[in-house]
Amino acid sequence: MSASRSRSLRPFRDIGAKATLYVLALLAATVSVAYVITIQILNDHVRQEIVKRAGSLSRSIASSAGYDLILKDLLALDNMVFKIKETNPDITSIAILGPDRTIIVHSAAGRAGTKLVPADGHVVVEDRDGTRIREVAASAQRAASFAIESRITFMDRDLGSVLLDVDWSVLTVAQSAARRKVLPVFAAILVLGVATSFALSARLMRPVKELASGVEELKRGQRSKPLRVYSEDELGRLTASFNEMTELITGQREKLGQYARELEEAYVSTVRVLGAAIEARDHYTLGHSTRVAEFAKELARELGRADDKVEEIEIACLFHDVGKIKIPDAILHKKGRLDPAEMAEMRRHPEYGAEILSKARSLYKYIPAVRHHHEWFDGSGYPDGLSRESIPDEAAVISLADAFDAMTSNRPYRDALARDEALAIIRKSAGKQFHPEFARVFLKINGGEAPIVEIEPQRSLVS
Repeated sequence: MSASRSRSLRPFRDIGAKATLYVLALLAATVSVAYVITIQILNDHVRQEIVKRAGSLSRSIASSAGYDLILKDLLALDNMVFKIKETNPDITSIAILGPDRTIIVHSAAGRAGTKLVPADGHVVVEDRDGTRIREVAASAQRAASFAIESRITFMDRDLGSVLLDVDWSVLTVAQSAARRKVLPVFAAILVLGVATSFALSARLMRPVKELASGVEELKRGQRSKPLRVYSEDELGRLTASFNEMTELITGQREKLGQYARELEEAYVSTVRVLGAAIEARDHYTLGHSTRVAEFAKELARELGRADDKVEEIEIACLFHDVGKIKIPDAILHKKGRLDPAEMAEMRRHPEYGAEILSKARSLYKYIPAVRHHHEWFDGSGYPDGLSRESIPDEAAVISLADAFDAMTSNRPYRDALARDEALAIIRKSAGKQFHPEFARVFLKINGGEAPIVEIEPQRSLVS
């Protein structure tokens, strides 16, 4: 579960994705705050405009009603109230009140002559120029509204007041309409901002990604063309410095590689000389390592090994008996079979060879083949008693080539076997001493249809 979560979060570990997310978050927050502030400003503006219009209408009615009140022309007042109510559907009621707040004219029939009882929850919101603007809270009998009351004066006489009751929903509708107009604008700003942030992030991340890929190539040791410098800013100077550093490191790496190759070649040459010197100590084994290398190379190629692996096996063959340099001449040149103590010492030559190769780090890769080329597939070999797949492949290849050359060469304690006889022994020992698949391929490339022959007990496969 944690692995799948890690994979799902992997894209967000990229610095470009992080930068884009940060920019988008900042943009979204900024646009959201700006939208809320704008809506608040619009709401206040709409409120002020509606209140201003209603106040203007109230004052206009008060100005016209004064003359009709002096003349007591109630019909004219009623007609005026009716027409204004019809042309302004957002006004829920219009009332003309006397000084004692008795209703003289009302837009609702049957209200004339009664006293206006103030509604509960009246809160004075604004009071200017003799005009009062009040909010009326919603109740079970009526919706929320706001009332505007203007004084009626004529020739400095207080004749009463005009009271307009405006439905509060008109303000909500107007504010909603304003929000609908503003929302697409902010949505367009947000979309444009997102597109711009992606484009800006891509532009800013281009040199960073190029630097990252250059570092990866340099880490893998791949020489690449200089990175492109996109700008003259800090990133551009960093890229230019990286190109210079890459050139310097690549040059130094090539020199070090050349030194290492020369050192390895020198060490290989030294060991070749040592191997040749060891073989020269005994004319029976002269040329043995070279012949083993040829057999092993042919087998490795037939097994499908890559060229570099084939070369590695070839060099390991040249080293495989280098440990015999520490074996006393009395044992190495003894006529006849070795006694148990001598055999034990002779069998230490793979360990001695691995020890010699361990003196140079560049030759570590040949140690497994040298140390284990006398291991048997069934586990009865030496020095570590490895078996089956635990035996390195290169050691198993050398084991076949080494045994075959040993059997077909003259030794102090026996004459060389015939080629067919040696192949028959390998065929019979497949799965015991030798890797069965490797033995099958070896027999195939060396005339593997040789008949199995009986061998005398005194004949040994140990080289």
